[in-house]
Amino acid sequence: MSPLNITETRCEALFVSVLQCSSALEHDRVRDAIMWAVRAYGSRGCAQRVAEEFGDHPETAVPRMCSARRAVAEVYGTPPAYRSSCASVRTAA
Repeated sequence: MSPLNITETRCEALFVSVLQCSSALEHDRVRDAIMWAVRAYGSRGCAQRVAEEFGDHPETAVPRMCSARRAVAEVYGTPPAYRSSCASVRTAA
């Protein structure tokens, strides 16, 4: 699995977890939430739940995914281009 796929899986798992990403989070809580979601749903199940949420509630799914991406970038570190992919959403919101 490539690093981008691992990062995507982490973001999707955090997105579908019960953890709210709207505020600064402890790194251990983010890791635990990701691990729980992957164990509960599997990586494909997480992706499916993300797709459903984007289909049903795109207006809330986009900022939620951006929050998940920022949290994953902070906890695990990701390439700069990946971190900046939600910059336009932050300024537009």
